[in-house]
Parts: sequence; C-alpha cells; structure tokens
Amino acid sequence: MHVSRLVLHDFRSYPQVELALEPGATAFIGSNGQGKTNLVEAIDYLSRLDSHRVSSDAPLVRAGADQAIVRADVVKGDRTALLELEITPGRANRARINRGALPRTRDLVGVLRTVIFSPEDLALVKGDPSDRRKFLDSLLVLRTPRLAGVKADYDRVLKQRNTLLKTARGRRNVEIATLDIWDENLARTGAELVAARLALLDALAPHLIDAYQRVAAASAQDRRIVTATYRTSIGLSPEIRDQDAIEKLILEELARRRGDELDRGISLVGPHRDDVVLMIGELPAKGYASHGESWSYALALKLASFELLREDDDDPVLILDDVFAELDQGRREQLAELVADAEQVLVTAAVADDVPEGLKGHRFRVAGGEVTRE
Repeated sequence: MHVSRLVLHDFRSYPQVELALEPGATAFIGSNGQGKTNLVEAIDYLSRLDSHRVSSDAPLVRAGADQAIVRADVVKGDRTALLELEITPGRANRARINRGALPRTRDLVGVLRTVIFSPEDLALVKGDPSDRRKFLDSLLVLRTPRLAGVKADYDRVLKQRNTLLKTARGRRNVEIATLDIWDENLARTGAELVAARLALLDALAPHLIDAYQRVAAASAQDRRIVTATYRTSIGLSPEIRDQDAIEKLILEELARRRGDELDRGISLVGPHRDDVVLMIGELPAKGYASHGESWSYALALKLASFELLREDDDDPVLILDDVFAELDQGRREQLAELVADAEQVLVTAAVADDVPEGLKGHRFRVAGGEVTRE
C-alpha cells in the first residue's frame, strides 16, 4: 500500500498543495515551522481520523478558512482508491471513497493504514496511562475498523453515566434502576474493548521483543526482554481472556465501587481507567529507563505495530516525523535498516544530513509555504 498523490486545501498552513508521491523512501526537508510535518500529518489523519499533534480538529484548518479538505490516491496492488475528507470544526466531518459519500466518517478508518513515529511518542513510555490507551485503541481500529464503533459506544455510555453520577454526587439520590442500566451498558461495551486490547497485546508481544532488541542493540547491546502487560481497574487475572467473564467482573466491581462513585461523581471502573505496564527486564520503563532506552522502547512499539499490520495485510505507510534529530547515529542507521523494505516510508527532517543514507530516496524541499521536488 502506498499514497501516490496528496492534495490539500486549507489544511494547516497550506491554502493549496498537490504532490505526486512514489513507493520507497521520500524525505521532506525544511526548517522548523515551514510545514513539512503538516504534509505527513494529513496522510496520517486520513488513516486514523486523529492527529498525533493535537486533540481537536480546529488547528487542522488554515487560519481564516472554514473548512479543510484532504484528498489522497491510495494504491493497493493493482487498484487505486481516491480518499477524501472534509474537516469542518464544530460540525460533522464528511468522508468519501471514489467520490461516493460514506454514511459515517469513521468508515474511512483503516482504508489507508499508517504507522507514525514522532517525538511525541516518547509519552508512550514516560507519559500518562491515557497515552498508552490511545496507542492501543488506534492500533485496534486500524486492524479491526468495526472496533471504532465499539469505542464510540463505550465513550458515549461513559459520558452519560458520568453525567448521572455528577448529578447525584454526594446525595446518593440517583435512580438506582437507571444507574443499573448504564452499568450494564458500560460492562458490555467495556468488556469487548478490554478483550480486544488483551488480544492485541498478545499479538504484539513477539514483534515488540524483536523490535526492541534490534533497535537497542545498535548502541547499547541491550539484550533484556521487554514486555507490555495490561493492568485493569477490575483486578483481572492474567489468564482471563473471555469477554463474558470480563463483563461479569466489571459488573461486580461497579457494584462494589458504587458508593465511591456516587461520592466522587465519576466512573471509577472500566477500560478508561486501565493502563499498559511497560517493562525492560525486571524494571518498569517509566521512571527507570534512560532517555535512550525510552526512545528505543517507543520506537520498538511503533515498529512492532508496523510488523503486526504487515502480518495482517499489506505494508502500511510508515511515517518518521522529525525523529532522526533525537536519535544517535547508531539508532539512526539501525532504524533505516529496519524499515528499508517497507513499501513506502515518509520522512521529515530539518537537516538533510540527519536522514540516513538508506532513506535518502526521493526528496522535497519545504520552505516558505512551497513544496519543491529536488
């Protein structure tokens, strides 16, 4: 899979730009603030309907414009599909495939599959549990697009349940039958999400071990085993994977914590409270890993994601956004070697010399709002 053409209208800094792209490595070179990351962000947004830089759509629309449009021709085998997305802050976005409107925007997710690695990904190791949950859920939806609906249903139930708890906070005068219904919905959708996350980590595990050892060996000869273990708010035993059993445990924990939830006015049980514990050998990566080890771990998570998606289907588009300046020479060369056989790799860098020789490929210069092929 690769993107052969990208067209932007009023996306970020670009009133309009059109680029022809090819398989292999392509580097966008330009000083900070010139718009090189905006190009790859647009491609990634078409894949996941989510930005790796911001949490809302408003910054994606050029200042003074009402709407941004992203179009891309995506080639898979001998077929090409035109993907289009209209981004309108404050209103529902609209998506099309081959000019045909999709009933739901989220139906676009996973048609183009991307894996992006950027400086923000250090938060996967050093950041809050929400960063790791978002990583899991984004990968889940790319692998199984229908899970976007499960996640949306869970978020809706959680929001409604929190509203009910907030209304009754400290007074415990909530209608118990109503709360029971929301408990059942939370447990049902939450169990499906937890079961999917557990299965994903099981599938990711061997790729993660291999990726970390190959990346870390470049500079540190670090042969320790890395693990990513799911930690729930319901004390789930490691051997439990059955969705019905998980649903029952969530319901039991909701009943046990009901008094606490009514006192605090918020849902304390469910996958929104879960975390992924990242270990290097016998120590947790968060708080113990060095800066270099943390970078290696974050990179290994993304490379493992790439290999898992590749195992499922065709190669996803791999995006390396401004990462080489953060890596030492050994890790740069090792990363280039690891991704050299990907069908399409898009690289951004402020300094051309930061891009390893193995990823030189095609090159665009980005400056002053212009994108010029070299």
